Amino acid sequence: MGEICQSVDAIFQLLLNELKQATTASERNCREVADRLTQEVVRICSESKRIQASGEIQTWATTLAKHRLQQCLAYYRLGSRRGRAELHSNLSAVIYRYITPPQTQSSYQARLVLIEDFLQGFYMEALNAFRRESQLGATYTPRSTLELSEYMAFTERYGKRRIPLPGHRNQQLIILRAQTFSQQQPIETLVDLEQAAEGSMSESENPWNMASIQQVREQMVAQEPELAEDTLRQSVIKELVAYLEERKQTDCIDYFTLRLQDLPANEIEAILGLTPRQRDYLQQRFKYHLIRFSFSHHWELVHQWLEADLERNLGLSNRQWQTLHQRATAAQAKLLDLKQQKLPETTIAQRLGCTVNQVQKQWFKLLEQAWEIRNDQDSGGTPSADE
Repeated sequence: MGEICQSVDAIFQLLLNELKQATTASERNCREVADRLTQEVVRICSESKRIQASGEIQTWATTLAKHRLQQCLAYYRLGSRRGRAELHSNLSAVIYRYITPPQTQSSYQARLVLIEDFLQGFYMEALNAFRRESQLGATYTPRSTLELSEYMAFTERYGKRRIPLPGHRNQQLIILRAQTFSQQQPIETLVDLEQAAEGSMSESENPWNMASIQQVREQMVAQEPELAEDTLRQSVIKELVAYLEERKQTDCIDYFTLRLQDLPANEIEAILGLTPRQRDYLQQRFKYHLIRFSFSHHWELVHQWLEADLERNLGLSNRQWQTLHQRATAAQAKLLDLKQQKLPETTIAQRLGCTVNQVQKQWFKLLEQAWEIRNDQDSGGTPSADE
């Protein structure tokens, strides 16, 4: 202890001179950091039995001081943003394999989320340890680049401290913390998104699964669409209701209104006082009118809302678009070309030598074929809901 006390001033001057030369920090800032690093070196040399027994306390103190200095300067050279990223990367690499929740096969992305959550708490723990060991106030926060570098270097050392364990074993502190964090995580619950969207939970469903599905369902319902999409959606709803009113399909409007509230089939049946069979008939009738509305009366509005308008080849991939042309008759192919030119139906009828009503019927068939191709998984598309 006596030997290290005699060299404190020399260590402090060494650190102060290096910091003043290697940084642009103020004299006061350099002195404060040099003093804290010196006190840390003194504490380690005084408490380490191995260093005390080595007979080379002075050499150890100088080596430790230079090591601490280089760690601090390394983060200083990186700057605030890159320094934080470097620290985050270093610590993430240490704990990556220990952060997986028990008995769960987590994906890479799932691990990254857990690592992010864990490290946010660990940084706070490290800051408290830094305040305590450096005898700083409870509200101290590193503000200058040099102070932030000092804190980041300390955090890396703090995380990599070896903690003795029973059986003459030891482990890094951050790994022990990560293992505890992982063990406290709930086991992942797999949720069928399609089931959540349909709201079709069976009575035999595990209560925990039912709660999870309900939470996902609430989030899906709560999600607000983009403003433009919402405007289009409201226009489609308004026009569809008007279409149904015109055809005196009030029960279809009731069914549609309940579907818009994302209610499952059993709740719709209870509200409308229908049996499952009656509800199925009503659903089929609504579907019939929906198709007529989508392919005939307001096809442009609906296809624009679905992002399947003519400018997007009716929502078909290149391969599906070729398939549509292959299935179309010569007259339908010509009709498709004229529609893409955005010509009025009267002009199209004149070009094709038929009536406007015949143009509309052929166009209905073309949209129907496109819908079938778009919903055919074998054609490379993705399946979509009936409604």
